[in-house]
Amino acid sequence: MKVLVAVKEVVSVEDDFELDGVGVAEQYVEYDLNEWDDYAVEEAVQLQEAGDDVEVVTVTIGPERAEETIRMALAKGADRAIRVWDDALADQPLLDIGAKTRMLAAVVEAEEPDLVLSGVQAGDDAFGATGVSLADAVGFEWAAVVNGLEIDGDLAAVRRELEGGVEELSEVELPAVLTIQTGINEPRYASLRGIRQAQSKEIAAQSLADLGLDAAAVEASLDLTDAYEPESESETSYFEGGADEQAAGLADVLREKGVGAE
Repeated sequence: MKVLVAVKEVVSVEDDFELDGVGVAEQYVEYDLNEWDDYAVEEAVQLQEAGDDVEVVTVTIGPERAEETIRMALAKGADRAIRVWDDALADQPLLDIGAKTRMLAAVVEAEEPDLVLSGVQAGDDAFGATGVSLADAVGFEWAAVVNGLEIDGDLAAVRRELEGGVEELSEVELPAVLTIQTGINEPRYASLRGIRQAQSKEIAAQSLADLGLDAAAVEASLDLTDAYEPESESETSYFEGGADEQAAGLADVLREKGVGAE
């Protein structure tokens, strides 16, 4: 059995930052494995530990810098990784769902996995649609927002989290794409031994040409036109001094607002 896990390197921004064009200046950002994808990796590794002859492969779309993030997934138990990148991607400030789907679908076609896992959404763009779009593109069965999973032969018994606290139990025939919700498991920390082993595991870099695609396949239908810090509409007063001075200042404001007036 082969499990393909789509993972993403996401950006976290410092509290104080400056914009550079339509994005945050590089010195104010850090990169890490997407939280939802971490649960998907853990679910795949648990399937590997519970079964015989289960291979876990991760795939990500990202520059060479992303290999540090990919190594963390390898350190947690994935067997090998695929990193898709191309000069044509570097020119795209925003990859939309369609572009991601076309690249991931090409990887699925080449790898022929029995099961594809991804996080429900990414912590940066929060599109939340890549997994389902991929399933449609490759013709796989699918289930979204999965918070419980058991594999029995060619069937995946899934528990899905719906609105209002409702849970749905259903069976999905493999091959399938499942988007994994946080809380389905407890992602492990990478052990020192796992980190060392990850250094020797394969990360195969693949270009668009390697996937049988061209630059037109990653042209986005979305344009990132502007970025700005939203203006705060709240009026906040901060009272300086000790407790007595702060209390007096607050009392003055309350009197001005008519609070407590008869």
